[in-house]
Amino acid sequence: MYPLLRQLLFALPPETAHQVSLDAVAAGERLGLTRFIGDKVPNHTVAVMGLDFPNPVGLSAGLDKNGDFFNGLGSLGFGFIEIGTVTPRAQPGNPKPRMFRLPEHHGIINRLGFNNLGVDYLVERVKRRRYSGVLGINIGKNLATPVDKAMDDYLLGMRRVYAHADYIAVNISSPNTPGLRDLQQGGNLAVLLGGLRREQERLADQQGHRVPLAVKIAPDLTNPEIEDVAKTLVEQRVDGVIATNTTVSRAGVADSRYGAEAGGLSGAPLLDLATERLEVLSRAIDGAIPIIGVGGICSGEDAAEKIKAGASLVQIYTGFIYRGPRLIREAVDAIASSLRFEGP
Repeated sequence: MYPLLRQLLFALPPETAHQVSLDAVAAGERLGLTRFIGDKVPNHTVAVMGLDFPNPVGLSAGLDKNGDFFNGLGSLGFGFIEIGTVTPRAQPGNPKPRMFRLPEHHGIINRLGFNNLGVDYLVERVKRRRYSGVLGINIGKNLATPVDKAMDDYLLGMRRVYAHADYIAVNISSPNTPGLRDLQQGGNLAVLLGGLRREQERLADQQGHRVPLAVKIAPDLTNPEIEDVAKTLVEQRVDGVIATNTTVSRAGVADSRYGAEAGGLSGAPLLDLATERLEVLSRAIDGAIPIIGVGGICSGEDAAEKIKAGASLVQIYTGFIYRGPRLIREAVDAIASSLRFEGP
């Protein structure tokens, strides 16, 4: 049924379709109907970052920015959900239109710009949690906060979500907040992560439990830059790395009606680039830090390739929009089959 539903949704503007879809999933979960959507997802427990994930397939940040819909989305079978990116203060994001479908390429370009209702709103929503899988919260900085003051926003976000997150993801790689990606470079990254790691340990002592910290990086870094990032991540002893965010490259989509739009490109056109960067990162990290592979997964085979390239978990987003809930089961099965085939 999903191809027909997608056809109807794609007749609407992207952000309208996004809201309609999420409202429907939320209503379905409250009425106990989401169990009839897609295929039942089997358990395939994976231990990563000190957490037990019911299965290795998660939903990437960006679909549920404010924590309004994760209970419904989680009922579709995801092993983990990452909500956000959330900023300390509410902000509207960039002017509309700011999301564009590239259906001939199974891609999306967005320049949303961290539109969200602020961290306090998200925390109140998370307090109503029914979802039993792993919940990550992705934090970022406000547009109005200068890059040299970014630490203040990340620390505030971490403090507010710490008691409510199973893990915290630090977004320093969105292409839609000017200057944000500079935080991945050289000493900037070491300074930021040093501050966040100290706060993580302080909060762990204060609250009596340790919440893992993961960092999300861009696919547009060069191989030497990825190797430098990997070195810093290992030195700062972060708990995980998410590879990758969306790309500013337009390779392969120049023929699309919206191919020249500004923003981050996701979906199938990102797959090869993101997986190549994942492989470079995996070699550089050499098993010291687990990797969550994301970018371009539109089939079970794509998900298994991320695991083969060095990921311990995967996340989907644009592929989920184009393929629907069935992709979750397909990805879990493909990963499980690939691991059985390769053996211990």
